[in-house]
Amino acid sequence: MSKRILITSALPYANGQLHFGHIAGAYLPADCYARFQRLIGSEVLYICGSDEYGVAITLSAEMAGRTPQEHVDHFHAINKKLFEQLHFSFDHFSRTTWPGHIPLVQDFFLDLLKNGYIEEKVTEQLFSPQDNRFLADRYVIGTCPKCSFENARGDECTRCGSSYEATDLKNPRSKLTQAPLILKETKHWFLLFDKFKEPLTKWMSEKSWKPNVINFARTYVEDLKPRAITRDGEWGVPIPLPGTEGKVLYVWFDAPIGYISATQEWAQLKGDPDAWKLYWLDPDTTTYIQFIGKDNIPFHAVFFPAMVMGQNRPYHQVDYLSANEFLNLEGRQFSKSEGWTIDLAQFFTSFTVDQIRYTLAANAPENQDSEFTWRDFQCRCNSELLGKYGNLVHRVLVFIQNQCAGEIPSATPDLAFLEQLHEKVKEAQRAYEQFQLRKAATLIMEIAQMGNVYFDHYKPWVLVKTPQTRPQMEKVLATCLECLKCLALVSLPIIPETAQKLWAFLGYNTCLAQEQWEKVIQMKVLSKKIVNPEVLFKRVEDHEIALHEQHLKTLFNRSNK
Repeated sequence: MSKRILITSALPYANGQLHFGHIAGAYLPADCYARFQRLIGSEVLYICGSDEYGVAITLSAEMAGRTPQEHVDHFHAINKKLFEQLHFSFDHFSRTTWPGHIPLVQDFFLDLLKNGYIEEKVTEQLFSPQDNRFLADRYVIGTCPKCSFENARGDECTRCGSSYEATDLKNPRSKLTQAPLILKETKHWFLLFDKFKEPLTKWMSEKSWKPNVINFARTYVEDLKPRAITRDGEWGVPIPLPGTEGKVLYVWFDAPIGYISATQEWAQLKGDPDAWKLYWLDPDTTTYIQFIGKDNIPFHAVFFPAMVMGQNRPYHQVDYLSANEFLNLEGRQFSKSEGWTIDLAQFFTSFTVDQIRYTLAANAPENQDSEFTWRDFQCRCNSELLGKYGNLVHRVLVFIQNQCAGEIPSATPDLAFLEQLHEKVKEAQRAYEQFQLRKAATLIMEIAQMGNVYFDHYKPWVLVKTPQTRPQMEKVLATCLECLKCLALVSLPIIPETAQKLWAFLGYNTCLAQEQWEKVIQMKVLSKKIVNPEVLFKRVEDHEIALHEQHLKTLFNRSNK
């Protein structure tokens, strides 16, 4: 029986367009892992979708002159299109406004309430007399109660990293209007997270997550206390209790439940409404891997697991939580509001999907923050994708076209080289298994360079000149073709379009993504004509990079006037 793998990526908030920083953190690593697991024969279900509720969307929709539903429809479509452009292999991309999501979230709430984990309180919350509304923490700024930074966010200080309630801020004011805020009484429901300290601590002790993830989570658990899970508002999942009109559940409460509801929607769409249970109610046969960004660690390592512990239904807890650090842009954090971002529409008119997928993978922020720079992008495209990968493919296949009439040599490959090659392939397999995307990208280029060095060392252009050395030339080419076959295999999770093209160049008419890892390694390159190769990567010129660098500066200057 094949191994069953459930993979989820953090649901992107449908309140803005995603950027490459998001892609590098929670989405590309998950897609590469899903593609790899399918290659080794696992039964993979890769789930994602838009997170679409919350006061932040209400306020943004008003500013944009849209209804909340129109607003989330707009950004759901934009982000879904971006994922499609990047060739993401979701089995289902859902959204939390689909009808089946609300009843599941309400069931979560009712189970927690019945089991004694929720209590009702009247509290004072920040209210804007000017707007006549309670403000969500992300639309509140003030002085940090820990380090006294005057422009701290409503839920977290960007200077010292402290988390707190918005009501803890000193001198709170509206982020939008700078108007001062007051405290006003309102009734809310609190989840008693402090009751989960012991079970969470025990549960985490059994996990072998990355140190930066597990340490952050353990520290967070130590300071757990009751936390409000409801808000005053209309745009959200209604509280399923009488007399609670105008009260909705916090978006952070309902969003992670979206992984389950999205899987239920997938099951309905495939005509098997109970299929979701194999992934969420059968932990003995399913491994659950979750990919998130650094800022989502508390919600996925602490809050959501506690919510699941409080359920009457035995939902599958995450087995491995892969959380990356931040990817910055040219020395600063990505920021659309400040114009410090990449114009994606312009990007995809200039460069290919595999160029950015490879660059983000090779520079993945796995254990510390990393950085995207236009010059590094150019270097990786030219020195690695073109200079190593593309160069090996072109020189080997063009040589076969010119000197062998396109016929694939039937000679036996160099066994010593194949032994070294297969060891590199095993290293790449281990890298993918261990969520080491940067290492996998490095090994792809090491395999390509192995082929280039081998080709240069034996000089087939010299061996072809005499009948006596022609068999040696054919042996060299047969060896290089084996290298190209393995190169296509190990690179498919990261650069799938290029890998499929290379697979086709070698004469295969199947979809490489549907082949099996071990089978491909053992498979012989077909003894027939190769397909006329095309150039896989074009050189990225200095003037192209200069244009994008200038465009970034222009956007930044325009946004900060």
